[in-house]
Amino acid sequence: MRITRTGGGHGRRTATLATTVLTASALLLTGCSSDDSDGSDANGNITLTVADFGQFGYKEAGLFAKYHELHPKITVKEETTANEQDYYPKLLQQLNTGSGLADVTGIEVGRIKEVVDTQSGKFADLSKTINVNDWVSWKEKQATAKDGTVIGAGTDIGPMSLCYRKDLFEKAGLPTDREAVAKAVAGGWEDYLKLGEQYKKKAPSGTYFMDSASAMYNAVVSSSAQQYYDTDGKPAYKDSQSVKQGWGLAAEAADKKLSQGLPQFTDAWNAALRKGTVATVACPAWMAGQISINSGDSFKGKWDISRAPGSTAANWGGSFLAVPKSGKHVKEATELVKWLTAPEQQAAVFKAIGVFPSNKGAYELADVKNAKLPYFSDAPIGQIYAEEAKSIPEAVLGAKDGVIKDTISTQINNMEQRGTKPADAWKAATESIDKALG
Repeated sequence: MRITRTGGGHGRRTATLATTVLTASALLLTGCSSDDSDGSDANGNITLTVADFGQFGYKEAGLFAKYHELHPKITVKEETTANEQDYYPKLLQQLNTGSGLADVTGIEVGRIKEVVDTQSGKFADLSKTINVNDWVSWKEKQATAKDGTVIGAGTDIGPMSLCYRKDLFEKAGLPTDREAVAKAVAGGWEDYLKLGEQYKKKAPSGTYFMDSASAMYNAVVSSSAQQYYDTDGKPAYKDSQSVKQGWGLAAEAADKKLSQGLPQFTDAWNAALRKGTVATVACPAWMAGQISINSGDSFKGKWDISRAPGSTAANWGGSFLAVPKSGKHVKEATELVKWLTAPEQQAAVFKAIGVFPSNKGAYELADVKNAKLPYFSDAPIGQIYAEEAKSIPEAVLGAKDGVIKDTISTQINNMEQRGTKPADAWKAATESIDKALG
């Protein structure tokens, strides 16, 4: 999860840059005493740092405070970077220098393959701590090295849906019932664009059918097992059918001006949601929280959630928690990761901010199974996302997935904002990607 998710990447929530320290009494205690060499004070109290990006939901769900109640000698401090694209280079630098690392660190799914292939030796092996079979089948495989080392415990996944404004649909003469909307786009993202053309004919002044063609592109690619790499680990994005389909649809959306052309998680995107100018958003589970936060109270009940276009399930997003070996409290950090990614805690995060669990044990818990979102007209998101999660294909990941995705998304933005011709945009994207791949 997350909720940025990178601008063109697997997505995760944007959040205000902040550092949150839970339990004031413990903070005063640790702040007023001198630490010894292992980071604990004279009374054995320790502070564990969790570095993450966007919005993992632990603060909102009160989990760090709860962990302190269960473990009075442990205080958890969260260090959050708003944008994953800023977070990841810093993480790599810390891994390469061996300094500055938190006790627990988040890793975005778009980066996990590169970390597994190049940095796995710097993380604690979680294979004996967690039961990898508790997660959806493909999740923990993504964090497993060739020698069987598991460097990350899965947090969330991003099963796809479609978020839409019922009031704008009604004004444009489109169906508003979530089942009717799902039927209208049942043929896939091509049907989605056809619906967009219908919307444009009677669109309320100043509104757009979708926020971003690059977001739609990411949704299309996320529904395929083959995305940017082949099964031999070689870049194959130029020949990937999902990339070709997503690019073609994005170019069509830009040409027909069905999109407002706003890169997600930017100030302009936030403002568009606040002003109510966007009618639909490709909506992985974690996106609902972003929409509700940025749209505000005035649009509560005007949004709804329907199944994603087409019959192929898609996953956009998801992250992991890992424990660097260099930490002073590896054992305690590992236990914290195990606890944070257990079903009950993943269900609590889902209830708090709507990011969907990757631990299957959470799916039968009431907070997930019976979940509805009041902001989105009581959409039964527990049912929608759980059903989607069952048939998500196991995607082939590559070391530079994030780079490829971000670069292509940037060029799609250029088609929308600058009127760059598709052929020129694709050339620019491939040149930049090939250079990055070496």
